[in-house]
Amino acid sequence: MGIKKWWAAAVTVVAACAAVVVTAPAAPANPSGCPTLHVVAVPGTWETSSTPEPGRGNGMLAQVTSGLPAGTRVDYVRYPATAFPWEGDVYAASRNRAVDNARDIIAGTAARCPLTNFALVGYSQGADAAGDLAAAIGTGLDVVGPHRLVAVGLLSDPRRSELDPLVGAPVAGNGAGGARAGGFGLVSPNVRTICAVGDLYCSTPPDDFVTRAAGFLAMSAGSPPEQLENYRDEAALLYAEIMTAGGLPMLQLQIAPDANGRREAQIRAFYESQVHQDYSNYFVDDRGTTATRWLRDWIASKG
Repeated sequence: MGIKKWWAAAVTVVAACAAVVVTAPAAPANPSGCPTLHVVAVPGTWETSSTPEPGRGNGMLAQVTSGLPAGTRVDYVRYPATAFPWEGDVYAASRNRAVDNARDIIAGTAARCPLTNFALVGYSQGADAAGDLAAAIGTGLDVVGPHRLVAVGLLSDPRRSELDPLVGAPVAGNGAGGARAGGFGLVSPNVRTICAVGDLYCSTPPDDFVTRAAGFLAMSAGSPPEQLENYRDEAALLYAEIMTAGGLPMLQLQIAPDANGRREAQIRAFYESQVHQDYSNYFVDDRGTTATRWLRDWIASKG
């Protein structure tokens, strides 16, 4: 090829590349008013309702969501937050309403703000709901992709697993409702759970099968049909553990009068200790950082 033809060909290629660069679509951008980080907070049992009173406040999570950096938006999830049938919704129905309402909040922002990331925080029943939604997002089949859920902070999660990343002193056993089958999937690296020593909601002794069975029933009763397969798998695992530990004779020993008396005393001591209600004074490191402060600082670092 002569030098003139070579030069003409080179100029043509450069011009074509320039045209491609000029006509390439612009990178997506958030519209005005979109947050950099959207924190969705789910309060615990009795800390909210479907129509909360204005003066009620935000419960345990108020200290987690206050003073976050500019560009962060915080929304609290309204849901029944009940536990007993005489309150209206049984525990599982109340929790499932929280999951759905949290999902709707995320969906609304995600549709308008393509570059906004999300954080889920929850306490007690709210941690149960936030954790369930995080686990669903972790499969990549829920309201946003897993890469957009950059933080999941759970205080006293009744579905805590011994495998979940724990902040603070180690505690034995899973939560009272048993661990989530499959864990958190692709969002696992962005999950932190805090369970105070002695909090039976998130740390049930692994050999107390009576309490574990009661917790499982509370978690699963009233759940929608699409969740039954997961609960069937969890029930099978619990049954296998019971059989390995001694089966029916072992359960009979655990419901004998002496055993029931010890369990009743343990539960009474737990409620009197107020450990479940005192995460704002529960230290998670040797610098005296409280659980709520640690979680606030961690969420702030994601903004």
